[in-house]
Amino acid sequence: MKYKSIFISDIHLGTRFSKAKKLLDFLKHNESENLILVGDIIDGWAIKRKFVWPQTHSDVIQKVLKKARKGTNVHFITGNHDEFIRPFVPLVLGDSLNISNELDYKGINGKKYYITHGDFFDSITMTKKWLAILGDYGYDLLLYLNAALNFTRQKLGIKKYWSLSKYVKDSVKSSVSFINDFESVLSNHAKNKGYDGIICGHIHKAEIRDIDGIEYLNCGDWVESCTAIVETFDGEFKIIDWLDKNDK
Repeated sequence: MKYKSIFISDIHLGTRFSKAKKLLDFLKHNESENLILVGDIIDGWAIKRKFVWPQTHSDVIQKVLKKARKGTNVHFITGNHDEFIRPFVPLVLGDSLNISNELDYKGINGKKYYITHGDFFDSITMTKKWLAILGDYGYDLLLYLNAALNFTRQKLGIKKYWSLSKYVKDSVKSSVSFINDFESVLSNHAKNKGYDGIICGHIHKAEIRDIDGIEYLNCGDWVESCTAIVETFDGEFKIIDWLDKNDK
């Protein structure tokens, strides 16, 4: 498929949980004038703990660079896991690759969107980094349990992927409260700055919805859900669930 823009976040290259192979498949079958990477593309936190870098992770980077060489406008927005890049931004690499901490984007619909990874609006990440890192360890543990549970489910003939970490995120009261607060803070910022919408990542929960008159769009992730936001040439924003497409 061909789109005006594709928005992807939270690939977490450098971790064993990154679904780089599925992302390569997605990038192979979908083209766009703009490819916007909305943070946490390379997981510097995980690499510091233990260096993991399969060939597919290099292939993702090569695929993105190839798209830039062929004329796709690639914008890399930094996130908290790839914050090691932030001291060097803004960076312009060639004619079609830009790296920054944030970006203004005007949609075909005429609306103005603020693009940010989202961690700048997460009080835990910004003020209690040790707690954020501890939470990252906990998330990794849930992902390990996901793998074990889904291996067992497949042995029992249940093919559809089920995520324990997603269940916890969607069901535990404190987690739900954090996500709601995060979405509200971002939307209020966009409204106060005169934007019509906001495009982000960070919380690994793909979403498109209206929050108090502001269009809130979250790209999701490529660790569990394998989702992207796309803008069609009709000016419509949609969530593409590549894991769901490949499960059918």
